[in-house]
Amino acid sequence: MPTQAPRIPCAVLDLAPVTEGSTPAESFANSLDLARHAEALGYSRYWLAEHHNMPGIASAATAVLIGHIAGGTSTIRVGAGGVMLPNHAPLQVAEQFGTLASLYPGRIDLGLGRAPGTDQPTTRALRRYYAGADAFPSDVMELLRYFEPAQPGQPVQAVPGAGLDVPVWILGSSLFGAQLAASLGLPYAFASHFAPAAMTEALALYHRDFRPSKHLRQPHAMLALNVVAADTRAEAQRLFTTQQQSFVRLRRGTPGLIPPPIDDIEAFWTPQEKAMVAQALACAVVGDAQDVREGIAAFVATHRPDELMLTANIFDHAARRHSFALAATAFAPA
Repeated sequence: MPTQAPRIPCAVLDLAPVTEGSTPAESFANSLDLARHAEALGYSRYWLAEHHNMPGIASAATAVLIGHIAGGTSTIRVGAGGVMLPNHAPLQVAEQFGTLASLYPGRIDLGLGRAPGTDQPTTRALRRYYAGADAFPSDVMELLRYFEPAQPGQPVQAVPGAGLDVPVWILGSSLFGAQLAASLGLPYAFASHFAPAAMTEALALYHRDFRPSKHLRQPHAMLALNVVAADTRAEAQRLFTTQQQSFVRLRRGTPGLIPPPIDDIEAFWTPQEKAMVAQALACAVVGDAQDVREGIAAFVATHRPDELMLTANIFDHAARRHSFALAATAFAPA
């Protein structure tokens, strides 16, 4: 088994967790601190994901939070992983990210997702005339046009946005996103950190059907991986129970604030829930520094992504910082 991952870029996916006993304001402070930490450790990107009506995730106003993180860092790329386009008019997204790209040139990424990122009542509240995600491909193409240089007589343009370099990624957890990213010649990020079932097939489809474009000459795929690292394997496994509990609570229909780790996860879930979590979080590396180095190296060697995005839903902020520091040893020079 390889002990060191190939030198590919590694990024951070932050859900801006709101833990039990804390507030969104504390979450935002922690996110900025973690972003600065990740920048110093050599991570290449710091992405935030759009969710709504979820008390444990504070990144609903994703573009606003991206501005906060980009303003408090200096070199790391900051972006959306992603913006759920069915919730928004493409013009508004182009204006938001055109503004961000004007403020922080060369550092802003825009990942686009097809799901609403919430439940049906909240979806209706977000967009009263929402009729489904069927318009996603045409919305993506409309958004891409807004980043083109404005033409004389163009009736609607993004100000700012027109003519700016804002890399657009397609996000996905199924074959749909892979096919769209391939057909449009865009980079593709697969949500293997919570929905790994179609990962291998989606990657194969993306590479097979990719059409070079002015955006990208050859396919570029990023995979997400849960990584929870601690000084001992037992402590890492204990920290991981926070994420396991959160998944079970979500499936039970009782999402809440991010819970602290527990000593006996077996007493918390049913055998069916345990199997569900094992499947959803199959792409996870949990352990000490050596476990993490070997686990990340093995994952990269097996699936061969162009980039890797690590996420860690850890209750204690200091432990989360330490986990990302230990994970960095898997890709950073010795």
